[in-house]
Amino acid sequence: MIKVSDRISAIAPSMTLAISAKANELKAAGEKVINFGVGEPDFNTPAHIVQAAKDALDKGRTKYVAAAGLPALKKLICKKLKEENNLDYQPSQIIISNGAKHSIFNALFATLNPGDEVLIPKPYWLTYPEVVKSCGGIPSYIYSTPRHGYKITAAQLEAAITPRTKMLIFNSPSNPTGAVYTEKEIRAIAEVCLKHGLIVISDEIYEKLIYGGQAHFSIAEVSPEMKEQTIVINGVSKSFAMTGWRLGYLACPENVAKAIASFQSHSTSNVNTMTQYATVAAFEGDMKPVQDMVKAFGERRRKMLEILDGMKELGLDYVKPDGAFYVMLLCDNLYGKTFKGKKIGGSMDVADMLLEYKKVAITPGICFGDDDAVRLSYALSTEDMVVGLEKIAEFARECE
Repeated sequence: MIKVSDRISAIAPSMTLAISAKANELKAAGEKVINFGVGEPDFNTPAHIVQAAKDALDKGRTKYVAAAGLPALKKLICKKLKEENNLDYQPSQIIISNGAKHSIFNALFATLNPGDEVLIPKPYWLTYPEVVKSCGGIPSYIYSTPRHGYKITAAQLEAAITPRTKMLIFNSPSNPTGAVYTEKEIRAIAEVCLKHGLIVISDEIYEKLIYGGQAHFSIAEVSPEMKEQTIVINGVSKSFAMTGWRLGYLACPENVAKAIASFQSHSTSNVNTMTQYATVAAFEGDMKPVQDMVKAFGERRRKMLEILDGMKELGLDYVKPDGAFYVMLLCDNLYGKTFKGKKIGGSMDVADMLLEYKKVAITPGICFGDDDAVRLSYALSTEDMVVGLEKIAEFARECE
């Protein structure tokens, strides 16, 4: 038998797989499962983007392009970063990769040495620590709490830094919490990063999904010095409903981009060519479909929070999210109780029981480093959302 490497053995399997498998089994058996676990928009990719991909195929644009990305697309990303984020980049500082997750891997692989410590605020997107470990780094966590809106402070960051700390992974708007940091909060965090020379991986994939009058501010905007210490991660999966197209990008200092371009030329080479032409159309085309999608998410968010307000008497609570399409539902008041004779010990038990008995799929918070909550996505129809929330309320009422 082939023995796998120590490096790959250190990577933990996704704890969501078991629940996903059970949900799929129930669906295959003809059961109606309401899925709050989805991490992608439930809208179709806008028609003009799809048409651009078809046109690319018809025109024979199916050959290799530069490993780091189509020049025309890189120019458009520079334009976007300048106009929307007040960030000046040259095309040579942009790398197009197979989704934002791939961009994060490239960024960490290019900058981490074995034993480097990477600070990650909790709750976190479950991929962050696994990518850190796969690149030889050591994840270290800063605990954000519901009381502080699931946002870390500059003081917490300062206290967490050790002589081995090299990097901070920063995600605003956040998956899984929906937290959006204000410009003031980001500037305070940046001040600490500058003081200690920390690299910042700034994951901004949800930047267009913000509600309630909040605004996105990139940590790279703080100053030219901060920009030189930041690798901005973004993509089109969430903002343009293009999850399956697999296109992300990063913007970074020239020397880092050159190293990543070289690495990518030996690993994946270019993102599939027709997707890149489709993304050109996304950046050049009508933004109304995106605006309509954000408006719809905003309405679902409002409805979900309205219903959750009525569930507080059942021992359930939440932290109001200002971005992305997730809510962290605090369910720790149910722990120690029983349901159908089974004791509830944590978020995984809540997820298992809801799926088995109520046919509702959720993501347990333990996947994100926070066992006191579960994550609910509102990337599903309003009708299903309302029914699913009532089933969660039923579950809470029936706990003893």
